[in-house]
Amino acid sequence: MAKKQKNIKKAVVYVAMAALGCVASLALVYLVGYSSLFAVHYGGLDDAHASTTPVSVKVVPPPVLDTHAYDLKLLSLAHVATSTPWYEFFSTGTTTGTTTVKKQPWPVKQVYPNYGALLPFNRIVAYYGNFYSKGMGVLGEYPADVMISKLNDTLAQWRAADPATPVVPAIDYIAVTAQGSAGKDGKYRLRMPDSQVDHALELAEQVHGIVILEVQVGLSTNQIEVPLLENYLKMPNVHLAIDPEFSMKTGAKPGTVVGTVDATDINWVSNYLAKLVRENNLPPKVLFVHRYTQGMVTNYKNITPLPEVQIVMDMDGWGGPAKKIGTYTAFENLQPVQFTGFKLFYKNDIKPPSTRMMSPAEVLQLTPSPSFIQYQ
Repeated sequence: MAKKQKNIKKAVVYVAMAALGCVASLALVYLVGYSSLFAVHYGGLDDAHASTTPVSVKVVPPPVLDTHAYDLKLLSLAHVATSTPWYEFFSTGTTTGTTTVKKQPWPVKQVYPNYGALLPFNRIVAYYGNFYSKGMGVLGEYPADVMISKLNDTLAQWRAADPATPVVPAIDYIAVTAQGSAGKDGKYRLRMPDSQVDHALELAEQVHGIVILEVQVGLSTNQIEVPLLENYLKMPNVHLAIDPEFSMKTGAKPGTVVGTVDATDINWVSNYLAKLVRENNLPPKVLFVHRYTQGMVTNYKNITPLPEVQIVMDMDGWGGPAKKIGTYTAFENLQPVQFTGFKLFYKNDIKPPSTRMMSPAEVLQLTPSPSFIQYQ
C-alpha cells in the first residue's frame, strides 16, 4: 500500500513538472517570438536569414521552335533540294554576289508559330462529315466502328507514302451546317447540339487525334457563329474550319451560288482564336479555309497568319486528277498564304469523265505537298 501511494505521488510530481514546462515555453514564445525560438531551415538558412537573402531557384526556359528545321521542312514540302541555301528562298529577289535570287511562289515567308504548332512537321489527315447526314461525308455515312477502321487504313497509307512526316488523325465535324430552308431566324444554317460535338471528341480520342469543327454560316456570320463554339475551341485538341462556299454575303440561299469570305473575315477569326490561345495557354490553333474558285476568297494577300494560329488554304474541289491539279496550282501554289490542304472525294472524284481518285503518292507530288488531307 505504501509503495502504491509513493508511485502516485511521483506521477503527480511529473504531471506538475510537465505543466510548468508548458507554461514556461508559452511564456518564452510570447516574449521572443515563435520564429526566433524554433528557426525553420531552408537550404541551411533560418527564417530570419531567409527573409532577407533571396533563395536561388533554377528557372527552366520554355521550349522554343527550331526555326532552321522549320524552314527546311517547308522547303522539302516545296520539293526544293536541301543543298540549296534555305534562306535564299525567303528573299524578295535580291542579288547575292553574282547570283540573283528569284522569289519563289512557295513557301511564302510568314511569322514563325509558337512552340507546339502541328505544322509543318506533321500532316493532318481528316475524315469529314456530319453524323446526321449520310450524304455529307464519311463521318455520317458509316457506323462509327466501320468509319474508324476505314480511317485507320487511310492513315496507314499516308504513313507508308511519306514515312518522314508523322500523320495526325482528325475528325472533321460540321458543327454548323448550311441549310436549304431559312429556319426560324432566316439564317439558313443549323447549329449542331453539344452531344454531337462530344461524339466527335470521343471518336478523335479513339484514334489519338484532333477535332476540327467546321462552320457553314449561311446568312449568318463567322463573327456570330464561331464564338458559340468557344468552350470547345478552348480545348488544346480542337481546331476550326470555315467554308466560304456557304457564306452568303449577297443574301442568296446556300447552294444556289458559291459564297465568299474576305481577308478581313479570316483575320477576324484568326485574331479571335489567337486570343483564346493566349488566355488559355494553348498550343497554336490551325484555321482551315476551303477554296476552289477565284471569288471564294478575296484579298488573299491581306490574310495574316499569327504565331498563335496557322492558316491552311484547303483546295476542296472535286473531279478528275487533271482538274484537281489545275485548281490546286492556281489557288494554292500561285496564291500562297501559309500552308495548303487537299480534299479527296470518295464518290465525286470518280464521277465521269473521271475514273479514279488520286493516290497519296500522286498528291505528295503537288507543289507544295499538302500539309492537310481531307476525305469526304
